Amino acid sequence: MKKFFVTLALGATLAGTGFAMTEGVENEAVKARMMLMDGVKNATGTLGGMAKGEVAFDAAKAGEARQALIDHAAEVPAAFEAQEMDPKSTALPAIWENWADFEMKAKAMGTAAEELDASELEWLQAGMGTLGGTCAACHKAYRVKK
Repeated sequence: MKKFFVTLALGATLAGTGFAMTEGVENEAVKARMMLMDGVKNATGTLGGMAKGEVAFDAAKAGEARQALIDHAAEVPAAFEAQEMDPKSTALPAIWENWADFEMKAKAMGTAAEELDASELEWLQAGMGTLGGTCAACHKAYRVKK
């Protein structure tokens, strides 16, 4: 029963985070891709927190986060296929100007996630640099600088 309430609270927190991020976004395609990228951020945050020792390593949770990244990476190109913008979006038009490169970068993130061994902390730590590098490469080219 306790596990149910913890899961329910976590789900409500994540849903609230996603809502706050997309509040005021009118374009549904943009809202959907923002939610997808928030999922990438959450999964990466879970793995990064474990790798840095900020949270206790949990192989099952690490495996779930890894799988979420694999799944999300496969969804990225379709989510960005519609060339739509919103003032709250951080996507740059360069995505559609360099579509093949953007797709390659999404695939690289998926490949890095697939190759990430999340079964032990040491292996997770060893693979995070490659995964983080794929995120940074895409953000540098295709996201508004924060």
